[in-house]
Amino acid sequence: MYTRILAPLDGSKTAENVLPFVRSFARNLQIPVEFFAVVDVVNMARDVYAAERLFLDSLVEDEARRLGEYLNDVAKNFPVGTVHWRVQPGSPAEAIIDAALAEKDALIAMATHGRSGLNRWLLGSVAEKVLRGASNPLLLVRATESAPQWSMAALKSVIVPLDGSETAERVLPSAGALAKSLDLEVVLLRVYGIPYGAYSPGEGLYDAMQMEKFAASLRDEGSAYLEEKAKALRGRGVKKVSTIVKEGLDADEIISLARQTPDNLIAMCTHGRSGVKRWALGSVTETVVRHSGDPVLIVRTA
Repeated sequence: MYTRILAPLDGSKTAENVLPFVRSFARNLQIPVEFFAVVDVVNMARDVYAAERLFLDSLVEDEARRLGEYLNDVAKNFPVGTVHWRVQPGSPAEAIIDAALAEKDALIAMATHGRSGLNRWLLGSVAEKVLRGASNPLLLVRATESAPQWSMAALKSVIVPLDGSETAERVLPSAGALAKSLDLEVVLLRVYGIPYGAYSPGEGLYDAMQMEKFAASLRDEGSAYLEEKAKALRGRGVKKVSTIVKEGLDADEIISLARQTPDNLIAMCTHGRSGVKRWALGSVTETVVRHSGDPVLIVRTA
């Protein structure tokens, strides 16, 4: 499981939306937390007036001191176990990726944006670069206007979309371990699609009766597959496991189920079916991260 949580913060309240999840994970998994801030020297150099560039080193020092005081305050008041903090100069995304790289089982946990207006942490900037570049597991939490900083995230279930590939199934050990530690229900989801043109009166591959049989066979196949995975999870000590098979588009059905399931976490790999790249970034995973509104745990696969 995870050895520590690396939680990047930029000093904004919206970035602090991740803190309830950090608290929940740290307490239940009994792992240390490191709060991490980056002094973005390049952006600072772009933002200051020409005359101020003569004092850039001093401005960087001031920013590092301010962020250090901020992280120290967060750490002192964080009501969970072992907490450390660190500030360093550099490119935010690269610094976050490098800071986690020392431990392959370190979990990066961050909100999808921080300082509004400056786009410092917007998905599409830092968070997206971390999403695409980190080899560590990553928890992304959608930021809202405000979040109760010291509350515990109220999670009830973890939704695990599976496409039938061994690659996608690599998220199951993480999902199962989280479910056991946080007392969550695991909801296994399989989405199947009817091939375009399979049914069209007079022109399709199947008539209406054949089409229904074809769809039923896909549902049955999906149900049998998920039940096999559910049985394996129960054998590992996961108490609550359910399965759902839905027809439709992968990302749409994942997001729809998440919206119907309050207090959930979505756990998925960065890709599944090799070659087809159904779960590659830029496709299902990225769409879910951008539009679900729910926290997403992403496990990197080779």
